[in-house]
Amino acid sequence: MKYLRLRKPTDILLIAIPLAILASLLNWGETYVFGLSAIAIIPLAGYIGESTEVLAAYTGPRVGGLLNATLGNAAELIISIVAIREGLLDLVKASIAGSIIGNVLLVLGMAMLFGGIKNGIQYFDRRRAGNNAILLVLAVIALVIPSVLSSSIGSRDSIEVEALSIGVAVVMIVLYILGLLYSFKMDGGPLTARSSVDVHPEKEHQKDTELEKVASHPAWSTRKSYFILGLATVGVAYMSELLIGSVEPVVASLGISEFFVGIILIPIVGNVAEHLVAVKVAIQNEMDLSVEIVNASSLQIALFVAPVLVFISLAMGNPMTLIFHEVELLAIGVGILIAALVSSDGESNWLEGAELLAVYLILALAFFLLPM
Repeated sequence: MKYLRLRKPTDILLIAIPLAILASLLNWGETYVFGLSAIAIIPLAGYIGESTEVLAAYTGPRVGGLLNATLGNAAELIISIVAIREGLLDLVKASIAGSIIGNVLLVLGMAMLFGGIKNGIQYFDRRRAGNNAILLVLAVIALVIPSVLSSSIGSRDSIEVEALSIGVAVVMIVLYILGLLYSFKMDGGPLTARSSVDVHPEKEHQKDTELEKVASHPAWSTRKSYFILGLATVGVAYMSELLIGSVEPVVASLGISEFFVGIILIPIVGNVAEHLVAVKVAIQNEMDLSVEIVNASSLQIALFVAPVLVFISLAMGNPMTLIFHEVELLAIGVGILIAALVSSDGESNWLEGAELLAVYLILALAFFLLPM
């Protein structure tokens, strides 16, 4: 019974799971189904991430890093697959764009804001942040090229444009794998934050974060971790069915655009657990780890999840191309540009965090008012 105790604040949201099921079965209304299923995904996504971290600790830094790299955005991948099956391809692409800007503006902004308020000026590995920024810029280029040139190649749904998207998707996945290999070889694996003392001698040596996680964790075995991972994945899949199935009625009844739901609401729901971890470690003055979580998640969405969804959509008979709306490309480009500028000196403070949040709020307001 000790595992039934609430170990973290988001566990209280698990009550939304039976409520979402009841709302669907008893016809409470699509708005209730949408809201409750969205809330239910938050703690389930957290358990996917937590069980992955425990398995990573057992398997060692290299295999563990690969687990984190492939399952870090599992909840959002599941939501996107369900949306593809329902033919909501624009919603999927909006959620991809929203995840990237949510990471580099909302999450990094909150981490720098609250971390700066608590600890003053914070330091992180400028070299590694620069490498990740370059990869993110390359991801933007990979998305811009098919989006801009598609009209010159053929119609939006032509074989030529589809072939271009497939080719770009292959290149993006290869680039992501190369980034992982470089990370394994040079830095010990993704999501492994090195002590900031390597870059800033005046900062005290921090404890090894991976050992800290294992020591503070409630002693899950590998079997228990696999069980929780499987159960949470099934839960996210079912809640995603309810969520996506209620999107169109909710959009029509509330008068908001499907674009706003995809670019703002769904990314927050799918990644909120990971977002909270990034902010928490920043408050604990582990800014290196916080920045790495943000960058790793952004790179995974841009270079792995987006191209993988292209192939999944083909297999499902509902092909999705990498042709994004110009507003989405503008938002991604602006977000990555300002985040790269803020991270270029290897230092952060609360004002820089407030600046990132301001850009995100401006974009969110524009998306809310934009009819699409």
